[in-house]
Amino acid sequence: MAFCGNCGTRLKDGAVFCHECGSRQDIGAAPPVQPTMQPQAPPQPVYQAPPPAPAVPSLLNFSVEEKQMLKMVKVEMQNASFRCESGAMYYMQGNLQLESKMPSAGGLLKSMVTRESAFKPTISGSGTVYLEPSFGEFTIMELRNETWILDKGAYYASEMGIEISMWTNKAVSGFFSGEGFFQTQVSGSGKLVIVSNGPLEEINLVNDRLVVDGSFAVARTAGIEFTVNKASKGLFSTFTSGEGIVNTFTGTGKVLLAPAANRYITMVRYLSSIHTRVMQIKNS
Repeated sequence: MAFCGNCGTRLKDGAVFCHECGSRQDIGAAPPVQPTMQPQAPPQPVYQAPPPAPAVPSLLNFSVEEKQMLKMVKVEMQNASFRCESGAMYYMQGNLQLESKMPSAGGLLKSMVTRESAFKPTISGSGTVYLEPSFGEFTIMELRNETWILDKGAYYASEMGIEISMWTNKAVSGFFSGEGFFQTQVSGSGKLVIVSNGPLEEINLVNDRLVVDGSFAVARTAGIEFTVNKASKGLFSTFTSGEGIVNTFTGTGKVLLAPAANRYITMVRYLSSIHTRVMQIKNS
């Protein structure tokens, strides 16, 4: 029995050509072997790690609210941290943690000479924080790789990008100015909240000189030189002018002044002076 080597048709006995496709045949050729399909193994599942959870953005916003003549700093935060003056936290809501670490020996020394608390609590997490109310004025500053020198008690709160350290005044300036030998220095980038007795005015100096009769200069940039001088030349001029020692700021930079206390601070001071006088009369 023979088959066509081209199309596989069974050939008649002795046929030289296939009666189906017409191809010449070799007698006795076997039919072509048809390929057989091999069963394929099912594909193995490939493990894929789940995609990482999207990172929660870090947001921090300071704002000032006024309630019943008092002003309060409100801090809205999401996955963020900030530090504040010791005892400044009033109340907070949300997934927040307050932590106060033991300061270094240098930090304790700084607190004694600057009258700033050595403990700066850190509040972290997501939620809303209200800081202690005050009759004074709160000012929110945005530092961009800057260094400022602050008056005693002016620091209130800041972002973690702000570093807090100590600035040393010249001996004579520190003794006569009322600012003290040491002041608080803040440097870096981020938001800073300072407190003052009244609204701040910004004075820009360009190789200039600013004379202030009093200690109401709340802050200055590090490029400003601070000295204490007589208001006028000569003892007679000083005596007759009515002006004695004044604070002088020279150079290029900025000075923040609070030249007038707000009406609430003024009222508190007035009532306090009356109380002091009454107690003196009572004890005399």
